[in-house]
Amino acid sequence: MNVSSQTAPDADHLSFIEALPGRFPPGRRTLPEILIEQAGRYGDRRLAVFDDDSWTYSEAPAIAARAGAVLAAAGAGHGDRVAIFCSNRSEFLAVFLGCAWIGAVMVPINTASRGAQLRHVLANSGARILIVEASIAAAFDDFGDALSDVEILWTIGCKSRSTVGDRESHPMPQASEPVAPAAVRPGDTLAILYTSGTTGPAKGVCCPQAQFFWWGVNTARGLRIRENDVLLTTLPLFHTNALNCFWQALLTGSTYVLEARFSASAYWAAVTRHKATVGYFLGAMAAILLSRPEEVSDRGHAMRVALGGGVPERFHQPFLDRFGVPLLDAYGSTETNFVFAGEIPSRHPGTMGYLCPGAEARIVDEDDADVASGESGELILRASQPFAFATGYHGMAEKTVEAWRNLWFHTGDRVSRDSDGNYRFIDRMKDAIRRRGENISSWEVEQVLLSHPAVASCAVYAVPSELGEDEVMAAILPEAEKAVDPVELLDFCSARLAYFAVPRFVDLVTELPLTENGKIRKVVLRQAGITGTAWDREAAGYLLKR
Repeated sequence: MNVSSQTAPDADHLSFIEALPGRFPPGRRTLPEILIEQAGRYGDRRLAVFDDDSWTYSEAPAIAARAGAVLAAAGAGHGDRVAIFCSNRSEFLAVFLGCAWIGAVMVPINTASRGAQLRHVLANSGARILIVEASIAAAFDDFGDALSDVEILWTIGCKSRSTVGDRESHPMPQASEPVAPAAVRPGDTLAILYTSGTTGPAKGVCCPQAQFFWWGVNTARGLRIRENDVLLTTLPLFHTNALNCFWQALLTGSTYVLEARFSASAYWAAVTRHKATVGYFLGAMAAILLSRPEEVSDRGHAMRVALGGGVPERFHQPFLDRFGVPLLDAYGSTETNFVFAGEIPSRHPGTMGYLCPGAEARIVDEDDADVASGESGELILRASQPFAFATGYHGMAEKTVEAWRNLWFHTGDRVSRDSDGNYRFIDRMKDAIRRRGENISSWEVEQVLLSHPAVASCAVYAVPSELGEDEVMAAILPEAEKAVDPVELLDFCSARLAYFAVPRFVDLVTELPLTENGKIRKVVLRQAGITGTAWDREAAGYLLKR
């Protein structure tokens, strides 16, 4: 099924967002061009706010030029990789602007990375410069000579020489004199962002300058961002979402507020303090806020909308009822862009929404043939604008060819499309479970489990069967002060699922392994396999109802 781009039926797009591609034609979709243009347009308006610092629009080009000067003085130039291992600090964003200014490539590293994963990112990226936040430098303690290929090692948040791994490190220099912007092009790689690597080593996604431009335009359109909005994010800068948020602010004349981290107890106080109007949630963040005791501050804020991609359907209405904030359904990936968005508030909560302008989508079978209308298959995407998607995986030509085969990006996500053009995520293709000749969607089983009043969160995944193929296992995080009885839970599932999809193993846990974005790390659960605490319905003699 081949579907050209369309807008949501009730979309009331802001004219100034729709005018952005005209204001910045293809050759000008680079960060230096946009920084200079917006400085002239918005002047002393606040662009970015941090814990201990803030920038105006007029200051931003100079910040980029000075950071670029520091990097250039160290020998960095067009295409050179600059890795950074840093939390949400103003220095991180300054380095990002500096790389964009001189045509270097930023390599943000997940601060949770350790050991082999951290070594892989440094080796694959070939970074010449490594910048490390001093307070988290212990991550490199066991590196031995693995930092030998890094030519320059700097620390931030430290005023004296220190040690990172076995290497001496110096505080990152400060530049007093700016440099002129380099002749960067929209297709030049601005950042290499590493994926989670759930099926192998993490892949470095090459994100060009123009891809970030479209991230900003598309997301701003979906959230209906307008001038003078205040965008508050607690998501980590080493992922796409928080960087994308900066571009939304820059392009629309709004203000970007970066909090150090997500804190459920402090979230609404921060929203109120900054007068934030737009928020950003992923994974379990919305559910965590809902799990807290109700307070007067739940409504004492100015937030009017929040990005809620991946927030389960059952949390949308309670979130709106309690906090007065509708959650925007959306879908995007590091390799593509913000390509699906729903209405505000959604008529189909918990789905992906509608295809955004500038993108094309197909739903295909394993041979890349279109499936029949209404059937599910793999979502594949391509952009109609130059460099709106990533250009490939750094140093992994075979993986690039595989993912972009037949000139479409293969998402690995199983989706369906209903008759009115709304897309629904069903499962990761690799999360599908095959048992007794039947294909089982882990997502569908999870939705049933999440509808149980005693289940706060869960993950469903395949574990090996004695008979071959898979068995279904569920890790269950109970609601606070509620007990989950495996027998009662399976009775509940049996009334709502095909018999072959009812979990065989139930593991009651006190926490689920999460990424920094709040997504459940199923790879950790799969690796753990059938735990000693798992309840086995077959061993317990439980009889499935058919």
